[in-house]
Amino acid sequence: MEEQRVTIMVRLAAEVTIKSPRTRTAFLRRLRRNISDAMRAAGIEHRTEAVWGRMFVRASSHLALPVLARIFGISSISYIERDVSADLDTILTEATSHFREAVAGKKFAVRARRTGRHAFGSLDIERELGTALLPFSAGVDLSNPDVTAYVEVREDRAYFFSQRIRGAGGLPLGVEGRAISLLSGGFDSAVSSWLLLKRGVALDYVFCNLGGDAYERAVVQVGKAIADDWSYGSTPYLHVIDFADVLTDLRATTRGSYWQLVLKRLMYRAACMVAAERTADAIVTGEAVGQVSSQTLANLRAIESIATVPVLRPLIGFDKEEIIERARHIGTAALSEQVKEYCAIAPGHPVTASTVERVDDEEAKLDAGVLERAVAGRKVLDLRALLPADLAAPYLFVENMPDDAVVIDTRPKAQYSTWHLKGARHMEEWELLRDFRRLDKGPLYVLYCSHGIQTAYLAERMQRQGYEAYSFRGGVRGVMKYAQERGLNLSLLR
Repeated sequence: MEEQRVTIMVRLAAEVTIKSPRTRTAFLRRLRRNISDAMRAAGIEHRTEAVWGRMFVRASSHLALPVLARIFGISSISYIERDVSADLDTILTEATSHFREAVAGKKFAVRARRTGRHAFGSLDIERELGTALLPFSAGVDLSNPDVTAYVEVREDRAYFFSQRIRGAGGLPLGVEGRAISLLSGGFDSAVSSWLLLKRGVALDYVFCNLGGDAYERAVVQVGKAIADDWSYGSTPYLHVIDFADVLTDLRATTRGSYWQLVLKRLMYRAACMVAAERTADAIVTGEAVGQVSSQTLANLRAIESIATVPVLRPLIGFDKEEIIERARHIGTAALSEQVKEYCAIAPGHPVTASTVERVDDEEAKLDAGVLERAVAGRKVLDLRALLPADLAAPYLFVENMPDDAVVIDTRPKAQYSTWHLKGARHMEEWELLRDFRRLDKGPLYVLYCSHGIQTAYLAERMQRQGYEAYSFRGGVRGVMKYAQERGLNLSLLR
């Protein structure tokens, strides 16, 4: 193995340190496994050493620091700038030499901590090192120093560092079993998932797709961000369930004012079915009291009554500003901002205070086999194994044009004037790239160009901004073949 160049002190989250010896040992074993998984994913060689209340990670790169900060069960980390023998004279001489440049012209403080048997105490280090560094500095400030000189003595070694980087806290991922999180791609479901991960619960995700491939792609990106950055030590799967037929059945058989509640119940049922297969102990949602009509206390009770496992709602008391701020910390906010809202399907005035019995009556009108078939036919994605190409190419192309689609021909004006698909708007590639943000986000857009390559790029840019946009596969030839197969002739293509 390559010679290790970086030593990082890892402090355990407080909840880990106070567990019984048996539980603590199990948690530390899981934490070490999660650290190893994180380092492998980042391509960093490493080894770990566990001591009471600490771990030391010897890594081949400074890139280990941001990775370790995202592993649950870690309170904080520090890059060890130097370590020396735990002798007071050696500590004072070497620490003065090490920190004198850092404190030059600045206010400073010395913070010392000691574990083990020594002929000196932490206060001795703080007092004597502070005295030694004072001539090089602008003075001591114990409340708000510009620089802090940290010294931690553990048995026969003393470690110097200048920074404590906050960790993710919580419990090591996996120590509290598995749950199924309903993921819509918005701020709420991403943050609620993260909060369960922080409590040591490994997650699979269920996505009930109401909006087609572009919506799926947006949700997959959110799921992958959580999986890649926060799910070390687990293999999270995204279960993509096509809800098109489920939604059609719901709209055809139930009252519009109850659509929202019945839809949420069906999503709960789908998650519970997956939970049974995955031996998960709960389902997780991003609901908060009063945020929308389906999240009043009465409606939450009416929805939850059909769940076969506990329903966990980590955001139940959060307001939207708190949720968005947490999403920024997690790293999902920018992705969630681009996800369109598909779940709000109720026309007019939805019910805000229903009962279990009333929603039971509405749901009884449905064909239960529609949901069962949708769950059985779901697509399952290993989020951490997905490659960048998997997040784009499968979701960029279509081979048909829905009646309500806005079709845009991006070829040069002369080619468009010669012929184009009847009803197609004309915007050249450069023009669409410049102006697409002015378009309404409501419609579905189908773009075509000479070969389908340029419009694939444009469709990707539009999808990233929350548009449901696709490139027609095969470009102009694909469009002509499509028209011919449907009995259209060139006289209609102008």
